[in-house]
Amino acid sequence: MEEGKHLPVLVEEVLQFLDCRPDRIYIDATVGSGGHARRILERSSPTGRLIGLDWDAAAIARAQKTLAPFGDRFHLVQGNFRDLKEVLESLSIPAVDGILADLGLSSEQLEDPERGFSFRGDAPLDMRMDLRRRITARDLIQRFSGEEMARILREFGEERWANRITKAIIRQRRIRALRTTGELVEVIRQSIPAYPSRIHPATRTFQALRIAVNEELDNLENFLKQCPSLLNPGGRVGIISFHSLEDRIVKSYFQQWAKREKGRTAPFRMLTRKPLAPSGEEVRSNPRARSAKLRVIEKISEPIERGEHGGSDF
Repeated sequence: MEEGKHLPVLVEEVLQFLDCRPDRIYIDATVGSGGHARRILERSSPTGRLIGLDWDAAAIARAQKTLAPFGDRFHLVQGNFRDLKEVLESLSIPAVDGILADLGLSSEQLEDPERGFSFRGDAPLDMRMDLRRRITARDLIQRFSGEEMARILREFGEERWANRITKAIIRQRRIRALRTTGELVEVIRQSIPAYPSRIHPATRTFQALRIAVNEELDNLENFLKQCPSLLNPGGRVGIISFHSLEDRIVKSYFQQWAKREKGRTAPFRMLTRKPLAPSGEEVRSNPRARSAKLRVIEKISEPIERGEHGGSDF
């Protein structure tokens, strides 16, 4: 993969399962650099439209450049996907035909030396998706009690050495505040036993802190709660997750939506019995796709009364 250039994952699978066509409206709820969005607009040409959301202002700027050739067929919003309903209301769009969310970090975010998402190299301990937010990873490390820190590492990072890492962090912050990713990585390395693994020893701690800083799991649940009422009949939701915490939440919500009540047809049907994974060829060309999982579900019942796409002038 070219350095600094993000490759969207499972693109062909997304296009197939979202059933992209002209005259429909699609949401890319985590538009990033616009990789998936560009392909959705191509597939739904000439009249398909797309609304893209992202917390990250830098991502919105990149997506604007990527999607510029599509003229007025797209609209970008810097915002959290938990506010999707409000965004659509502001555009006078009551329901759409497809919703995609790719929950992974982009290559650009990982490789930006100022963002602090990566444990490779040395950068400020930030980890905010939206730089307008006040609390950084450094703040959490300084403020959390030992009990809170260990809980976060266990619950959000599934870190087996949570207690050891927490004690090491507390010892270090009594001497001097941890300011950079490199300093945190060194504390983690020294606090746990050396053991052979293809996973970097700081992976789970960095995941846990990033989730906590950005309230990612709460945001995901709030987003998913809104999706059923925002879909037209035949509309589909596709979620790409990268770790088990996200995938379990998505699976649970999809199962609830597809649950058949007594005497009634289920309002949704699962289109992926098991999550779809990237092919070996895709992983070889884009190693960051390795842990991606795609789940897709389709709405089959009628929505609330609406006009044709709400008459939006978007």
